[in-house]
Formats: sequence, C-alpha cells, structure tokens
Amino acid sequence: MTVFGTDPESCREFGYGLGTPGGILVLRCVSAGRLEFGESRQDFLHQLYWSPDGPLSARHGSATSFAGSSEAVWVQRAVTHAVHAPDRQLVFRVCLREVPAALTGLRFGAVAISPEAGQLVAEIATPGYAEADALAARARIMAGLGASVRDFTGLHTDGPGFALRVARELAQDPGNPTQLDEWAARFHISPKTLQRDFHREFGRSFTAWRTHLRLRAAQVLLDTHPVSEVAHRVGYSSPSAFIAAFTRTYGHTPGRHSHFVR
Repeated sequence: MTVFGTDPESCREFGYGLGTPGGILVLRCVSAGRLEFGESRQDFLHQLYWSPDGPLSARHGSATSFAGSSEAVWVQRAVTHAVHAPDRQLVFRVCLREVPAALTGLRFGAVAISPEAGQLVAEIATPGYAEADALAARARIMAGLGASVRDFTGLHTDGPGFALRVARELAQDPGNPTQLDEWAARFHISPKTLQRDFHREFGRSFTAWRTHLRLRAAQVLLDTHPVSEVAHRVGYSSPSAFIAAFTRTYGHTPGRHSHFVR
C-alpha cells in the first residue's frame, strides 16, 4: 500500500486475518499539512477512508464526494479514485475483501459510519491488538456502515425521500445551481412539499442545508484552490458573496483558512 501525493508524517499498517475473505487491513496515517491518496485503483481489495478530525474529499472521474467525521469514503475494488485530507489530520484507510451488506452495489461515494464503527477502526489500528478481537471488531465495523448522506443531515426520519434524493445529487456537485422550485418540478411536487421534507429530514430549510454543504465542501477545496475558484466551484455568484457567507459561519475569511500557495 503506497500513499501518493503529499507524504504523511507517519503511516502504519495493522493487518488481521490477511489472505482470507474475512480479513481486514488498516493503515493509520497522519497528514503533514495535507495528505493525498493520489489517483489509483486496487483490483483486489475494497477500501474505506475515514478521518475523525475533519473532512475528506474524494474523486472518481468527474464525481466528487465530501465526507465529514460521521461519514467515510467507500471505494469498491477496481474503481479508480483519489482521496484528499485538507489539514493536519489522522486518516484511516481500511481494506476489505468483502462488501458490507448495506453497501452492496455501491461503487464509490460517501457513506455513514457509526460512532462505534469509527471507534473500533481506531482501536484495532494500535499495536498489540489481539487478532481474534480485531476480527470480531471487523464484523461490528461492517455492520456500522451504511449508504447515506448522514454527515450533511443532522436529523433523519422516514420521509418520502425527495429531500434525500436532492441531497445525494448536491453532495456530488455542491455548485449545482438548481433551485428549490426546479427540484420540486422534477419530482412533480410543490416547493412547499419539498421544503417540508427538508425540515423533516435535516431539521433545516433547503437553502440552509445547501449553504452548509457548500461551505463544508469549500473547506476541503481551499487547501488546493484559490478563493475565487472555490467560490465558483461551490456555487456562489461572486467571491464576495462566498467570503461573506464563509466569514459569517466560521468567524474568519476563507483566505485565512486556505493553504493554497499562489
């Protein structure tokens, strides 16, 4: 397993039951400024990337996903991808031969990871962990993964699913300019119905949820792109509008947050 792009400050491997379908390999990497798993593919292992410290961005072809600490990035074997950690972060790369039941059919994307599953990933990536205990933990980690946009929801109920469908599309492209009434027209429902579904699923309006998503995506992009480009990519009509929104939310300008070297 090779880490491409910016080198990590440290990277350690922890393997249990390797060579068997029920095995698990975890790489524990600490980024030095930023960490990149450059574009690559693994033809024999499925992979899961998770950071408890902050957001990850992941790219597959033209699709980009953003995962926070309650989500991980799932990549099915033989799928070309790249993953980026923007800040000085701890990143776990989990390699599996089996697909978790909830992720069957998913080739690439952000998935929910339960607090217990995240804790177990961190625990088995420590020296001296007994193999039998690690393999038991593996089963609980697999059960704690789910195909979801949970990181961007906050709340989740069993609504009709319109808001979740919008959320999944916007998570792939935060700069998508489609407005609430246009989304509603696609589903042949009223804007009020879709707005109610956003409140039901996410506890906030469509506009508030989209702003949250865009600014989370911006945090990732600012490490490698100038402010003006990030503003455009996450859907703001002008850099000044983006700077104002970012500053209101985080208390400092995106220029101060950025690690991009001009």
